[in-house]
Amino acid sequence: MMTIQLMNKIAGVGTDIFDKSLYAVTDKADSPVAMMVRSASLHEIAFGEQLLAIARCGAGVNNIPVDQCAEQGIVVFNTPGANANGVKELAVAALILAARDIVGGIEWVHTLKGQTGIAAAVEKGKGAFVGNELMGRTLGVIGLGAIGGMVANAAVGLGMNVLGCDPYITVKAAWGLSRAVDRAQSYEQLYQSADYLSLHVPATDDTRHMINKAAIAQMKDGVRIINLSRADLVNLADMKEALAVGKVAAYITDFPTDESVGVKGIVNIPHLGASTAESEDNCAVMAAMQLDDYLRYGNIKNSVNFPNVELPPSKFPRLGVMHKNIPNMLSHITSMISAANINIEHLANGSKGEYAYTLIDIDRPITDELKGQIENRAGMIKIRVIL
Repeated sequence: MMTIQLMNKIAGVGTDIFDKSLYAVTDKADSPVAMMVRSASLHEIAFGEQLLAIARCGAGVNNIPVDQCAEQGIVVFNTPGANANGVKELAVAALILAARDIVGGIEWVHTLKGQTGIAAAVEKGKGAFVGNELMGRTLGVIGLGAIGGMVANAAVGLGMNVLGCDPYITVKAAWGLSRAVDRAQSYEQLYQSADYLSLHVPATDDTRHMINKAAIAQMKDGVRIINLSRADLVNLADMKEALAVGKVAAYITDFPTDESVGVKGIVNIPHLGASTAESEDNCAVMAAMQLDDYLRYGNIKNSVNFPNVELPPSKFPRLGVMHKNIPNMLSHITSMISAANINIEHLANGSKGEYAYTLIDIDRPITDELKGQIENRAGMIKIRVIL
């Protein structure tokens, strides 16, 4: 029986996927083989040797020590695209909140409580909250993956001119874009052209504080910026300075902080991007399916620290070998197996950065001695006998 520990409440439609004859799913476990998590931080947790995988029900993995997991041979999965529609719809709302001071207007109306003649007061005071329409304005979208592509297409439907910039766009993502989405050759071109800017990239060393004083200086006066991706993409001190002088007209963020709450020009949304019942269900289902496929068959799909490697289920014993992406590792594995007079029936291999994964079907089980011999080489991380 394999134990899966839930680090947050996970939608039952996802956990119900696990075969109860194979898995025990619980929020308390001493030695889980896998974890499912949403927002809980795992940085302070010591992972046992038996832990094989962590599935994040969502796209961001900032709450997981991804590099440490890779060194321990723990696969970290995420669920890209599962919550894309929910975030896209919030991005459309954020565009409207940025264009028109709806939040300010609502807050002002609340101050009229207890007065008489509220309808007349509203007609007299509403001019303070006049905004602009989105039609005909230019939206710049940074990152055209599952969410950014949907936001770009939705903005086209609203009558906006859309520029997108994504140096790492996949062929699949490109096929999903409306023909009306124009390509910006650089962030600088996008900054110079956009009336609105929407961020849809992960938080990495390269993207941290990408929206800073230098970037904002290249933008139009009165630009409106939407960040539903990660707080670290924006240098908040530089943003507050730009808001104070009117360079930025509005900043809509899904990541409130002590420094952002109460600042004029900032609309703080309480991290609602994926907070829909549909998104939570989709993420839970996708995470559970990926975990089940890995635990039962060794297949990896949508991992952030190991490559996608898959083989169809078979009748043969199977090995999953995690190792560093260095020369001669594959030949070492296969030669040791062949020297033991074991035939390799199927093999799949892939690499991701400094890590690699090899999945092998063999015609008979390996001995503990052979497993130890294969492991006894610099660069080996973990060998798992799957079937």
